[in-house]
Amino acid sequence: MSQGTKFPTVPIEKVPAPGSNATQYRPVVLVVDDESVIADTLAEILSRSGYAAMAAYDAEEALETALMMPPELLVTDVVLPGMSGIELSIKMKRIFPDCKVLLFSGQAATSGMLASANTAGHRFELLTKPIHPNDLLKRVSASLPQRKAGPEKAVFSL
Repeated sequence: MSQGTKFPTVPIEKVPAPGSNATQYRPVVLVVDDESVIADTLAEILSRSGYAAMAAYDAEEALETALMMPPELLVTDVVLPGMSGIELSIKMKRIFPDCKVLLFSGQAATSGMLASANTAGHRFELLTKPIHPNDLLKRVSASLPQRKAGPEKAVFSL
């Protein structure tokens, strides 16, 4: 988050828990950010909203996690140590062609990296940090194919 940004926060206690139906379909979402508090918070919001969400803190850990439990959606920061989120996304799409990708970043400089990926034929959607939980959930829901027994819809209010 850039300094000086005034953005309302939602206490984690206010994020609704998913239903208790253990047989309910839960799309697998992998969240990657080198700031563990961001990755963990986004994964918790997604988990409480009916997704099977996992957090990773760098690209290598994300790839290892994905090999154990292939995600249907990758939500990754663009700027990561070592391999960038764009490079991670390209690798993930090669390994898991059906995996959808949402990139997010709080840095304006990432638009150039995204333009290079687009020129190379990769089409990724870029979300801007900070993102409100309702906006995140809308984008995640829109990115995944709709299933009959999908995740519960959570609505956050401040």
